[in-house]
Amino acid sequence: MAVSFHVRSNSFPSRSHPQVAHVDEQLVRLRSSEEASTSSCSFICTRLDNIHELHESLDKLIGLPVTQQALSQEQNNKAVEQLLDGSLRILDLCNISKDALSQMKEGLMEIQSILRRKRGDLSGEVKKYLASRKSLKKTCQKVQKPLKFAQEGESLAVFREAEAITIALFDSLFSYMSRSKTCGKWSLVSKLMNQKKVTCEAQTNEFTRIDSEFQSEKTLKMEDVQILESCIQDLEDGLESLSKSLIKYRVSILNTLGH
Repeated sequence: MAVSFHVRSNSFPSRSHPQVAHVDEQLVRLRSSEEASTSSCSFICTRLDNIHELHESLDKLIGLPVTQQALSQEQNNKAVEQLLDGSLRILDLCNISKDALSQMKEGLMEIQSILRRKRGDLSGEVKKYLASRKSLKKTCQKVQKPLKFAQEGESLAVFREAEAITIALFDSLFSYMSRSKTCGKWSLVSKLMNQKKVTCEAQTNEFTRIDSEFQSEKTLKMEDVQILESCIQDLEDGLESLSKSLIKYRVSILNTLGH
């Protein structure tokens, strides 16, 4: 699917512009990687990094005088408002994700401490961790239900597709963390863009492995706990970088409208 701007103004930069071509290439790579992979910690972290880079590129695109002129046109006001609403919504998703991961990491660190010292209320900490996991699953289900692509029309299409890809990433992230079914590949973004149906599949990952060990009261493997903690740290780092790029992107839009 070729990426284009489909705007109602000739003032927008054409796809031949280097920055537009660069964003186009990034979107193509994101679609291709989604089609070729399934959810895992490394995959989601890589996509977080890629989407962070995408928003950095979109910020540069907004900085072009011709883009600023198009964004400030009265005929595009609704589309620009939707971009701002979308960026705020994604920032909220970042914060929800970071809070959930921070809570889980805190519990895992306490469990590791008990395992190392071989003393302390391990059973109690495991119960607390499982309780936090149960709460997380409810939060994820609540957040995922309204996840949909809200923009209408064809104006500013490249920004619309970037938002759809980002929302699809968070759907995968929440599914990954909560042990629910995940919608992989480009199918979810296609659904968000009203293009085709989605097939989902359940997957085992670092989170579900620890859940299984805790729930079945098996001998806890320090290595598995450390792997999950490392995964959580990587996810937190990726989300923090994405948050910063989203804030910068949002400020650039606001500054354009203020001129």
